[in-house]
Amino acid sequence: MLIRIFSFLLMTVTLLPAATQAQTAPAASLASTVKAAHWRQRVLLICAPTATDAQLQKQRALLQPAGAGLTERDLLVLELPWASLPEADRSYLRQLGGSPDSFRVLLIGKDGGVKRRDTEPVAPAALFATIDGMPMRRQEMKRVK
Repeated sequence: MLIRIFSFLLMTVTLLPAATQAQTAPAASLASTVKAAHWRQRVLLICAPTATDAQLQKQRALLQPAGAGLTERDLLVLELPWASLPEADRSYLRQLGGSPDSFRVLLIGKDGGVKRRDTEPVAPAALFATIDGMPMRRQEMKRVK
C-alpha cells in the first residue's frame, strides 16, 4: 500500500519531491489511520487516480509554503493514489465521497466528520477558512490567546 503521509502536527515537511520527508504508511488501513486521528488531528485526504496526477502535483505545490498554517491547525495530510491502494482503502474512500477516476480533496474534522469535499486543488487560505470557522478550532484559538 502506498500512502504518502505528511504530518504537519509533528514536523513541517516540504512537499516538493526532492526534499519530501514523507513516510510510507504502516500496514494499518486508511480507516484505522483516520480513526487514530479522531479528536487529535484534522485529516486532509488528497485522492488522485495515480501518484503522478497533475492535480495532485498542483495540490502539493499549493500546500508546500503553508506548512506553518497546517501545523497550527493540527492537520495530517495524506496523499492517496487510487492505483496503489488496497481494496479496503478504496471502499473506505468511496464511503467518504472519493472516486477512483478523479481528483478529490476531503477534509475530515477532529470529530471524524467530512467537513469539505473538493474536486479541484484547494488553496490553503480556503482550507484555513473552513477549519477556522469550525467551533472546535475557534475554541483552540481562544486558548492560545
